[in-house]
Amino acid sequence: MTRRSFRWPQPLAGDKPRIWYGGDYNPDQWPEEVWDNDIRLMVKAHVNFVSLGIFSWANIEPEEGVWNFDWLDRIIDKLGKAGIAVDLASATASPPPWLTSAHPEVLWKDYRGDTCWPGARQHWRPTSPVFRDYALKLCRAMAEHYKDNPYVVAWHVGNEYGCHNRFDYSDDAMRAFQEWCRERYGTIDAVNDAWGANFWSQRMTDFSQIIPPRFIGDGNFMNPGKLLDFKRFSSDALKAFYEAERDALAEITPDMPLTTNFMVSASNSVMNYDDWGDVVDFVSNDHYFTPGEAHLDEMAYAASLTDGVARKNPWWLMENSTSAVNWRPINYRKEPGQMIRDAMVHVAMGADAVGFFQWRQSRAGAEKFHSSMVPLAGEDSQVFRDVCTLGRDLDALADAGLLGSRVERAKVAVVFDYESQWATEHTATPTQQVRHWTEPLDWFRALLDVGVTADVVPVRGEWDAYDVVVLPSVYLLSEADSQRLRDYVQGGGKVIVTYATGISDERDHIWLGGFPGSIRDVVGVRVEEFAPLGDDFPGTKNEVSLSNGTTAHDWIDVITSVADGADVIATYDDDPWSGLDGVPAIVANRFGEGRSVYVGCRLGRDGLAASLPEVLDALGVADSDSGSGDAKVLRVVREGADGTRFAFLFNRTRGKVTVPVDGEPLLTSMASVVGDGDAVEITPNGFVVTRSVCAD
Repeated sequence: MTRRSFRWPQPLAGDKPRIWYGGDYNPDQWPEEVWDNDIRLMVKAHVNFVSLGIFSWANIEPEEGVWNFDWLDRIIDKLGKAGIAVDLASATASPPPWLTSAHPEVLWKDYRGDTCWPGARQHWRPTSPVFRDYALKLCRAMAEHYKDNPYVVAWHVGNEYGCHNRFDYSDDAMRAFQEWCRERYGTIDAVNDAWGANFWSQRMTDFSQIIPPRFIGDGNFMNPGKLLDFKRFSSDALKAFYEAERDALAEITPDMPLTTNFMVSASNSVMNYDDWGDVVDFVSNDHYFTPGEAHLDEMAYAASLTDGVARKNPWWLMENSTSAVNWRPINYRKEPGQMIRDAMVHVAMGADAVGFFQWRQSRAGAEKFHSSMVPLAGEDSQVFRDVCTLGRDLDALADAGLLGSRVERAKVAVVFDYESQWATEHTATPTQQVRHWTEPLDWFRALLDVGVTADVVPVRGEWDAYDVVVLPSVYLLSEADSQRLRDYVQGGGKVIVTYATGISDERDHIWLGGFPGSIRDVVGVRVEEFAPLGDDFPGTKNEVSLSNGTTAHDWIDVITSVADGADVIATYDDDPWSGLDGVPAIVANRFGEGRSVYVGCRLGRDGLAASLPEVLDALGVADSDSGSGDAKVLRVVREGADGTRFAFLFNRTRGKVTVPVDGEPLLTSMASVVGDGDAVEITPNGFVVTRSVCAD
C-alpha cells in the first residue's frame, strides 16, 4: 500500500506555528454560561486547540435528517476568535438512540451471538451497510457545513476505532469476512491451505462455508490460522470504515488534513497500527500511563513505537491524562511533576502536539472520575496550575526552535510486530505465560538499564538501517522478512534474536527442520523442542539458572546443536536428570560480514540487563557505539535540519541524579543547575531540556 503524504494542521490565519496544546472539549455537556469561562481558562493555559464533537452525533442530528449546527457554530466561533483552533470530529463514534431504535441491525454481536445493546459507546458494527450510510451522511453534512470555516484546522475521524467493537460476529461480518478471504486468497483451496484445514476435518468447498470464529464450546481450540486471519480482517474492516469516512470528508474538504486517534501502548494491539499509519495524513495516539515502576519506561517505549509508526514525522498525542483515569480497578493518581513530565516524554519522542482527555471534568456519566485539565476542584487546583505551566513550557520549546526537529535515530532498533502478538494470543501454544508484546518492552527497558536508548521499530519499518537490531519473540517471520534479516547480517549487520522468534511463517505454519526454522543459518543454532517452565503442577520447574548468574523462567529452547565456529556465551546449570544441564542458552555466531547472538530463554528485564554487556561485546559493539550513557537517566535527542539539538533528560529513579549537560538548559522541572552550570540535579519525576547548536 502506498503511504499517504504527510500533512500537518496549520495554525490559524495570522498565528505562528506552535506546539499544538489542548484536549477533547465537550461543551454540549455544559450550559452555555460555562463556555466563556472555559475559553478564558484556555487562554490562561496557553491552549491553542480543542478536539470538538467526538460524541456529539445525538446533538448534531437529534432526529433523522434534522441538523442542529447552531450550538456547534457558536462554540467554534467563540474558540476561533480567542485564537483556539478546532480539530473537528466526524462525530460518528457512537450512534444516537433514534438510529439504533430504528435499525437494531447495526448493533454488533459477540462470539456467542448476543447483541451489544446501546448504553455505552461504539455499539455499531463496521460491516453494516446501513450504519455506513448513516455515518457517511453525517460526514458529508459536517464537511459541507464547515468546509469554509477558518477555525477548523483538521478532521478527527471517528474515535479509537475498535476500542469496544473490534470483533463482530454478525452475519454482516460473516459476509465481509468471506469476501476478505476471497480477495486475499483467490480460491477456497488456498484458504484451506492457509488454515491447515485438513486438520480436524475443516476443509471447505465454497467461500460460503467460511464463518467468523464464533463460539465453539468452552475449552475447545479455534483454528489458529482462521483466528489470525479474523484478527487481520477485523483490523481491515475498521480501517475500511475509517477510509470511507475519510474519503467522504476529503471529497468536500480536500485541503483539510485528516487523522484518527490510535491506541498505541506496550500491551495494546487492538489494530495493526503500523498498517493504519499508511492511511492517515498524520499519526495521532492516545496513551494512558501504566501505574507503578514501569510508568516512565513504558511511556517512552510506546511513544517510540508511535514515532516508528509515524516514520519519524511529527505526530499528535491526542489524549493522555492529567492524573487518574476511571477505567482500571484501582485508578491511581499521578504524582507531583508526572503530568508535565509525561507530556514531555511524548514531545521528546517526536510529538508536536499534546492533548488530554478532557478539558473540563464531567459531572455525570461514566467518565466523571476521569481527570481533566480543569478538574472538578476547578481553577484553584494544582492540576490546573500544572496545566498552565505545561502550556508555557511548550510555547518556550516552540520559541526555541523545536518545531521541525526529528527524533535522532538510535543505534539500536527493537522490533515489534502486531501480527506476531495476535498469533501468540492463541490458547494452544507451548505456554500461555508468553506473549510477544512483553519481550520488546523488556529489551527496551534492559537496554535503558545499561545506558542505551533504543528506537522501537515496527517490523515493516526500516530496522535494517540500524547498527544493531533486536528481534524479541517475533513469532511470525515470513520468507521475505527472513531473507531481509539474512541480507542485513550478511552485509555486516548485528542482530540479537530471542526464543519464540521465527517459529512460523505469516500463515502460522511452522518452519520445519528445527527452530528458528527460516533463520537457523543466521543465528547458528538448532532447537528441537521447547521446555516451558511453571509452577502449576507440583514438582514442575519454574526457573533454571544460567552460568552467567541469571535465571530463565517461562520458556527455554532446547538447543541441540550450534554451528561450527559459534561461541556459547552461557549454558544452563541444572540437575542432570532435567536434560538441561550444560545445554547452550546464549550463543554468538558469525554470518557473512555480520554477527548474531541468540538468547534461547526468557530472562526478563533484569536478566537481560545483566547479560547485555557480554552480548554486546560478542557482537563487537563497544559502549560508545551503542549509545551508552547513564542508566539512571532516559536521554532522547531531537535534531533540527540546521543541526540544533534538543536533549531531553528524564530521571528514571526514585532518588536524585546529577548529570552533565552539553548545552543551554531551556526547561527544568523538579531539577536545578549545579556547579558552574555544566550539570543538573534532577529529582524524582523531574526532567531537563537543553539546546545546543552545532558549529558550521
